[in-house]
Amino acid sequence: MMKLYAAPLEGITGYVFRNAFHACFDNVDKYFIPFIQPNQRGHFSSREKQDVKPENNRGMYTVPQILTNSSEDFLRTAWKLQTAYGYKEINLNLGCPSKTVISKKRGSGFLAYPEELEQFLEGIFEKAEVEISIKTRIGKESPDEFARILEIYNKFPVRELIIHPRVQTDFYKNHPNLEVFQMALDASKVPVCYNGDIFSIEDYQRFTERFPQIDHIMLGRGLLKNPGLTREIRHQIPLDKEILKKFHDCLYQGYCQVLSGDRTILFKMKELWGFLAPIFTDYEKYAKKIKKSEKLWAYEDVVEKLFAEQDLV
Repeated sequence: MMKLYAAPLEGITGYVFRNAFHACFDNVDKYFIPFIQPNQRGHFSSREKQDVKPENNRGMYTVPQILTNSSEDFLRTAWKLQTAYGYKEINLNLGCPSKTVISKKRGSGFLAYPEELEQFLEGIFEKAEVEISIKTRIGKESPDEFARILEIYNKFPVRELIIHPRVQTDFYKNHPNLEVFQMALDASKVPVCYNGDIFSIEDYQRFTERFPQIDHIMLGRGLLKNPGLTREIRHQIPLDKEILKKFHDCLYQGYCQVLSGDRTILFKMKELWGFLAPIFTDYEKYAKKIKKSEKLWAYEDVVEKLFAEQDLV
């Protein structure tokens, strides 16, 4: 059976989102927690603490992700996640394309320095006492970079290599490079998971027809555009409005419980609607009203009307 993973999307897929999703759909095998960025003092931010607490992730297999280019910082953070929170698997972020991240030689920016990357991996695999998976892009500027990068990955006991086959400069434009992904499948000595542009059941079917040997995929923006996608893949049950409304209400109530102030709560919900709105027919006027909402009562009113007056595409 295909294993389905939920990607870590900073600012969106925190523990409130994960709990709402898990309560309504429960078709994800692994949830990856948005990255922890180690600081000089070795302390977790309040957001990071809440995200990794076992009591905030009950019933889910969750994997924290670390974003760093320092082996010392990685090891210190991994040790804390292992001893204080009980995690046995850590994911290394070598995929984030953000300019603020790559300017510090982190995320996919680290891929442009293969010798330093290899030294970093030597340092963490030599001393870490947890399993380490890697989420990676195929280079910083050119897909030709990935052959050398994959040679490096193959030297280490990586639990799993999650490949998003774009380079950093693509951000989320262009199409995933499936030719390079095929090369990686042929040459990788570690298990490979695919990530990238699976937004519908048709996308999933096309991908699995081309790569029938793949049994792990990670879904990111596809789950935000259609939260029922895992259910459709796993059970061939299309999303319906009742389940989607239940998910929305669960998520909204979760944010209302842990956040304060209309503006803060609405900011989180508006982020989701930026992805979700097009799943409805004639959604544009409702999306505009959601975006302009400044009070919770106004937001609740337009959402109720959207669900009552429009259908799912």
